[in-house]
Amino acid sequence: MQNYIIKNGIILGKDFNFYRGDLAISNGVITNEVNDAEIIDAENLYIIPGLVDIHFHGCAGHDFCEGTQEAFNAIYDYERSAGVTSICPATMTLPEEKLLKIMREAKNFSRLSGIYLEGPFVSKNKLGAQNPAYAINPDFEFLEKLQNASGNLIKIAVLAPELDGAFDFIERAKKITRLSLAHTACGYDTAQRAFNEGVSQVTHLYNAMNGINHRNPGPIVAALENKNVSVEIICDGVHIHPAIIKTTLKIFGSDRVIFISDSMEAAGMNDGVYELGGQKVFKRGNKATLEDGVTIAGSVTNLMDCVRTAVKKMNVPLETAVKCASFNPAKAIGLEKSVGSIESGKIANLVALDKELNLAWVKSV
Repeated sequence: MQNYIIKNGIILGKDFNFYRGDLAISNGVITNEVNDAEIIDAENLYIIPGLVDIHFHGCAGHDFCEGTQEAFNAIYDYERSAGVTSICPATMTLPEEKLLKIMREAKNFSRLSGIYLEGPFVSKNKLGAQNPAYAINPDFEFLEKLQNASGNLIKIAVLAPELDGAFDFIERAKKITRLSLAHTACGYDTAQRAFNEGVSQVTHLYNAMNGINHRNPGPIVAALENKNVSVEIICDGVHIHPAIIKTTLKIFGSDRVIFISDSMEAAGMNDGVYELGGQKVFKRGNKATLEDGVTIAGSVTNLMDCVRTAVKKMNVPLETAVKCASFNPAKAIGLEKSVGSIESGKIANLVALDKELNLAWVKSV
């Protein structure tokens, strides 16, 4: 693989501060020095790590749950073109055989960083765009079957902890994957118990869960009180008000917040009718809803655009937004030693942005 040196860039260091300098890459790995290298002039360009999206369903007219190599390739190519160089796409609440087929196909696709199992262990009271026909109680044997079929690609599995059998499930499942609280009607006490017993993440915080009430604080406050719990947040400008994004970063801290896109197949596409989890979805501008026109059905925004939205419309510092979209998600799926930040010895997944945050180029292995 070609050696190259990026000269005069505004480089996001491993401490997530920007420095002007040079960066050497040898055989796809960031290094301290390199010989016989091509020079890439990065004057006035921000050099950031490739983003890591650990929760999205599709893009470019394809859904991960199509379960085909064609769909996987189209999704990967679109994401890379947008500066998202590591992907951990999500399933939906689907029948067992359909999920098993997806897992078997995914096992043979080498460009996946993992799989996010969203459903079927979700509450029918907080479905969002999940299909109620296939929502079931937590079932460890089912999860284990899916994990085996995937070749251990399931990096995160979600559950509603108020469902029957949830705590037995947590005790067993936490040994084979990371667990995230999701699509749940649980209260504060149940959430606290779930976090204490092994759940370490919250899926799309604020969405498909009870909000904060001064007499019934709910799962959001329980998550805040547990320092080992990370929270996902969708910065597409649709799902969450900018003030709440800024407040979440302030109270949870930038180490615990994970930006996700939660995009569906309409991302990168024109307005029209699409599909998510077997249900029709209507894309109008930057918003996607079910047929009722009210229920939000994922986003139509890729993760890099979420970063831009956070910076330009929510006044989140660029270095904070990138950290929440690169290192933090990489850490959540156990890849922080190889991707997610610019450090010697890590894979050279790099993105260059101009001062307006337009994409200049993408380098990835």
